[in-house]
Parts: sequence; structure tokens; C-alpha cells
Amino acid sequence: MNEVMTAQSEGDDRFHDECGVFGIFGHIDSAAHTALGLHALQHRGQEAAGIVSYNGEQFYTHRALGLVGDNFNREELIKGLKGTQAIGHVRYSTSGETLLRNVQPLFAELNFGGLSVAHNGNLTNAYSLRRNLISRGYLFQSTSDTEVIVHLMAISQKASIPDKLVDALKQVEGAYSLLVMTEDMVIAARDPLGVRPLAIAMLDGAYIVASESCAFDIIGAKFLRDIEPGEIVVIDKNGLTTMRPFDSQGRASSRFCVFEYIYFARPDSLIGGQNVYEGRKRIGAVLAEESAVEADLVVPVPDSGVPAAIGYAAASGIPFELGIIRNHYVGRTFIEPTQNVRNLGVKLKHNANIESIRGKRVILVDDSIVRGTTSKKIVQMMRDAGAAEVHMRIASPPTTNPCFYGVDTPSRKHLLAANHNVQEMADLIQVDSLAFISLDGLYRAMGKEKRADVPQFCDACFTGDYPIALTDKNNDVLASPKRTSRLAEI
Repeated sequence: MNEVMTAQSEGDDRFHDECGVFGIFGHIDSAAHTALGLHALQHRGQEAAGIVSYNGEQFYTHRALGLVGDNFNREELIKGLKGTQAIGHVRYSTSGETLLRNVQPLFAELNFGGLSVAHNGNLTNAYSLRRNLISRGYLFQSTSDTEVIVHLMAISQKASIPDKLVDALKQVEGAYSLLVMTEDMVIAARDPLGVRPLAIAMLDGAYIVASESCAFDIIGAKFLRDIEPGEIVVIDKNGLTTMRPFDSQGRASSRFCVFEYIYFARPDSLIGGQNVYEGRKRIGAVLAEESAVEADLVVPVPDSGVPAAIGYAAASGIPFELGIIRNHYVGRTFIEPTQNVRNLGVKLKHNANIESIRGKRVILVDDSIVRGTTSKKIVQMMRDAGAAEVHMRIASPPTTNPCFYGVDTPSRKHLLAANHNVQEMADLIQVDSLAFISLDGLYRAMGKEKRADVPQFCDACFTGDYPIALTDKNNDVLASPKRTSRLAEI
């Protein structure tokens, strides 16, 4: 089977979104609401999507590679996902290959009944745990680190399902926002440092859990609160109860991923009490204060650079212009990906607004620089459009380290900032000047005085300060036959 390739390589020059989860308990339209919620979370993963539902007798699932809208677009399919409880997942793989057997939610038939799991994050000790389980004769049906949690729950000697989950989670290290569904409950859990987001809402008396609040807005649910770091929320017929099993372990304070505010989360989401869009504008304002330059226009690199550019323009007094127009309808192409086509690829997605650019001194604002290949092409696009000067301002500190907590990032040897200083980077992408927001400036924009000795966020991609142990790499692959269960694929 031939690989379907994009005709541009920009995807390799971005931090790829992680995954998104959505769950609902006690609503007659559980599958339909889950599908809509996954639509709202599509930015968190575009490789695959899946839903598992339960109607009191049978689990139902539909999982597929591709976008939510391409796979959950038929009324009969949604009606086939029967029941008043469901969980769903959109995936960008950070552990495991892009195969249907890795598409979540995962499902297993255990001694206490059916179990479905959806996970956003990455377990840093999954490989060693998996290897140990395999040596003891346990069979894995996927290459996803999430399946380790399923097996650990299966062998737990604890009596209740929530306690089995706690038992499993106390053996894993890493970042996770997790949904677990059984025959009579949905459980939501966040790792003790709260690296990945997870929130809870209500609709028509039903509880809903999702990675971001934008998933609640699409179905008219009322946002209640974020699930706290280390908190486990159990939702069943009796309502909602919470557990805090990690409090006694002396865990550090929250280390929420600061890159959620910079890039990953949707701008209209509310996370940690902050509106993401307003946070990004504040980042742009601080960036303008720290790295002022004389110019005629502030131009965002769409779409992720737009809020920061608005903040930069407002703080600097320099006019904001959409000097780059994005084509929102670029999909996959079967064009043979020759080097010439790859070089043209950025123009499939972005095109200069020449009349706005010609003869102007331009400040380009983007969220980050990873490899630098796309930045170089966009700078050249500005030159070709007649820009007199091109300055680049970046709404994050230099990215010098890969992420191991659920974000797909290049190794250090491929990160531009890990191998070059700022002036060298400016020369490589051919800008007149280049500046990044400082680490303390980023913290100020997030409402903190500065980065403290015990930082309030995970900023390892900028500092190399990893708050969770990096035990091993999740690179084991083991195939096993399918088992007969009460899971109906539709």
C-alpha cells in the first residue's frame, strides 16, 4: 500500500498536537455528543479517531484512521453506538505506530467485565513495564503505551475498579489525562503533576469530561472546573466522587505544560482559569516590550501566530496586518513528493498578501521555531513579496529539548535552537533580526512574577528541566491475535 504523502514538509517543522479525550455518562445522546466533542478537539490529533459506548448489555465501538468528520459522518453509525455513556479519542501518535490496532479508546474484556481506556500523554516507563509483563506471558494487542495501564488493572488484586486504576497508576511514570469506562462508570484521572489538561462539565444532568473546554461549548455543556493534578474523578449512577491517592506521596506542585498556552490548546478554551486567547495576546505584548524594533507592519504566521501578533501590535503601536493568507482547505495530495514539490509546499498553505507587504518593514510573529525550515520559506515569501525588511519575533523561548510527555518532537540534533545561537538562527532563516520571548517574560505573561526555583509549569522543551523521570523509551512492538469479546465493531 502506497503512503499518502502531503506535498509539503511543514508538518515536520511543528510540534505535533498530542491527543484529545472526551467522555460522557448518563445522556441518551452520548455517542452524538462524543462525536461533536471530538470535532472540537480535532486540533489535538488528526491521525485517527474512535468512540466506545455502552448500553447496559453491550459495548459498541467505531475506530478509524483519519479525521473525525470523515469517520463519524453517518447517522446510522452514530445510532449504532448505543448507550448513555461513551468515551472518545482523537490521536496523534507519540507512542506506537499509526495502525488501526493503536487507535483509541482501547477495549479489553477483563474478569470484572469490559474496560475501555482513552489516554492523552505519554508513559515514560511503559517500555520496561511492558517488557516485564510480556516476560510473564501477557499478550499485547497494540504498540501503544496505554495498553500497559489495561494490563496493570487486569492483574491488580484490589477489590474495586477505581482502586485497581489507582494501583495501576502508582506503577507508571509520565504524563496522562485518562478516561476509563466500565459497565457502570466513567473514571477520569490526571497525573500528579497535571502535565496534560482535563476538565469537567454538565449537560442535562450528565457529567462530561474533556481535554479542553471548547469541547463543552460545541454541545452547550456548562463548564464546571478543571480536574486537579493527581485527582481521580469517578462518575456513576450516584453522581461524582473524587479521590486524591497521590497526596501522601509528597509530589511537587503542578507542572502544567506551558506549551498548551503557547500553541496546543484552542484559543477559545479556558484552562487553569485562563482564557488561552487572552494569554497568547499577553505573550505578544511582553514580546514587544522585550524585543522592540522599528517596523511598519506586524504580520502573524497563521493561524497559531495570530493572537500573539495582535498583542504585539497593540503593545508596540505598529499596525497589525494579515500579510500572509492561509488556505484552510489544504488536505492530502497524491502528487509525487519530489524535492521541487516539497519546496513549493509551503505555498499550498500560505501565500503572501503582496499589496500589504511591498516596500514595508515587516515583523513576523510565530509561536515557535522547531527545525526552522518553514520559517526560512516564509521569510523568503516576504522577500519575494517586496518586503523592505523582515524581522521575526517568536512567542516562546528557544526550543532546545524534545518533549517526552505526549508531544511529538524532533530529537535535539534536529532542533535549530539546540545547535545554534540566536544570531546563527537569524542568519540561517535569513531575517534582519530574530528574537524570542524570555523564559521569565513567558511566566509574566502567564501571571507569574518570574520562573521560580520550583517552576509552576513544565517548560522542559526550553530548559531541559524534566519534572518526571525519563525511565525508558516506548519502542516495543508485539502483535497478538484478536480475542472474542462483547465489543461490537461497527
